[in-house]
Amino acid sequence: MLATHLTELVRDMMPELLSYSETQKLLDDLPREQQKLVSDLVPAVISIGGVQRVLQALLAERVSIRDLPTILEGIHEACAGQARGIAGIVAIVRTRLARQLCDSHVGADGTLPLVALSPEWEAAFAESLVGPADDRQLAMAPSKLGDFMGRFREIFDATAASAPVLLTSPAIRATVRTVVERIRPSTPVMAQSEISARARIRTVGTI
Repeated sequence: MLATHLTELVRDMMPELLSYSETQKLLDDLPREQQKLVSDLVPAVISIGGVQRVLQALLAERVSIRDLPTILEGIHEACAGQARGIAGIVAIVRTRLARQLCDSHVGADGTLPLVALSPEWEAAFAESLVGPADDRQLAMAPSKLGDFMGRFREIFDATAASAPVLLTSPAIRATVRTVVERIRPSTPVMAQSEISARARIRTVGTI
């Protein structure tokens, strides 16, 4: 029953379908051996609504939530480490899902095609982040942002046949993703910490 329910959610990839009650049902339907993890987490560490927002964030980037136990373990790790905000929790959960993330973007040749963000753009994004740690906002000059978007289009048009992933540092991944979403919503953006040790990577370009 749980597998069928998750399959429908993964197939649709629509985070808005994941309501509070649906999230509760997913947790209730976990096998008995996983219920201890659930009871340790909810509500002492995180609310059902918090779990819902984490799952919605994953679905919004077309990440399967089929491995719910691993996701819950990641949430527990994040909260134990006092990660602040949903974005911080999602970052740690994604690291836990590294192998799954990599496998979902491997090409026919068995390699993970990457377009790397250059040190210059890494620094430009990092220096343009303002606000508290749990709610950083991008304050990059419009002209600079336009330069990035132009370069992004150029590189990804040239490497479209490889369907590459854009690789960034963990600190700016979520921010870069919000920019990329305006240009090519389907382009996966991954942090270096999300690359599985088993992945065979192939760099096809640099921005």
